[in-house]
Amino acid sequence: MTAIQAPTVPDRMRGVYLPGGRRTVVADDIPVPTPGYGQVLLRVGASTICGSDVRAIYREHLGSGPEGYNDVIAGHEPAGQVVAIGPGVKRLGVGARVAVYHISGCGQCSECVKGYFISCTSALRAAYGWQRDGGHGDYLLAEENTCIPLPDYLTYVDGACVACGFSTAYEALVRLQISGQDSLLITGLGPVGLAAGLLAKKLGAAPVYGTDPAGERAALALELGAVDDVLSPDDLTGAGAGTFTAAVDCSGSAAGRRTALAGLRRWGRMAFVGEGGEMSFDVSHEVIHRQLTLIGSWVTSVGRMRELLDRLVVWQLHPEVIVSDRFDLDQAATAYELVDAGKSGKAALVPS
Repeated sequence: MTAIQAPTVPDRMRGVYLPGGRRTVVADDIPVPTPGYGQVLLRVGASTICGSDVRAIYREHLGSGPEGYNDVIAGHEPAGQVVAIGPGVKRLGVGARVAVYHISGCGQCSECVKGYFISCTSALRAAYGWQRDGGHGDYLLAEENTCIPLPDYLTYVDGACVACGFSTAYEALVRLQISGQDSLLITGLGPVGLAAGLLAKKLGAAPVYGTDPAGERAALALELGAVDDVLSPDDLTGAGAGTFTAAVDCSGSAAGRRTALAGLRRWGRMAFVGEGGEMSFDVSHEVIHRQLTLIGSWVTSVGRMRELLDRLVVWQLHPEVIVSDRFDLDQAATAYELVDAGKSGKAALVPS
């Protein structure tokens, strides 16, 4: 067997920062970091842009809690190749291809032990692209326990899409126990909604319908086969209400959530995935008396993300099919402007 030779790593790299307020994205030239104990250095293969990056950082800095942005390199959906390892690294070697689970937790609390680093409440919790440098750079310093091997079948762009969006959609579908017995409604056909549709079909749901006010996104969902048809909110009220056994709201809007709720039949299940905003409803009439189950689903676990990567190979599904636009790091400002418009599929930064 031929040994993999460590590539030459430069001293400097590019990094993209988000000043907030929709101001110009800032690119800077910074030193390439050196991995410490339990860490690996990745050459970034791809880093996709998430709606939460736009909502909570690009538009305005929310400034506290999990969404507190600490003026670090942005991007929490990276995948790349290991080019250097620090002491204490146990399983990854130079040349390994990985997708990165985007939160590093304390590793000791009950949530971390279950693999849900997303729910860690320790002061040690740090999300890539939020509280520690993320994937919008040429290189990324990552904790080994957040790196998941990327199957040969999947590309770096595939891995980046899984790093948050596809994993988030998959977690919600698994928690809803979606199967061939279900008909599914998806409200919000942005990247997470597209992922939910593609994965729900692999899990057997039929039919899968969607709704979105942006005609471009609705058209893309039909083109990709993520949904069987696109409905208007009016189709899901009155005589059209109570059609689906399950619903996933990926819109993060009160209107989208109400549409999903209205679309459910008795004993239906609904997962809230899209973040932000509020909604109100008559609990007795709309939920209790209809015997509905409502679930809040936040990202996923390391184990579930690994499971999804394996299933994508079996299903022969490339998540990168939802990527409508690719940009070099030097074009990050254009990429964020595009995503902020809310009409495209997924956007990926692919360092040249």
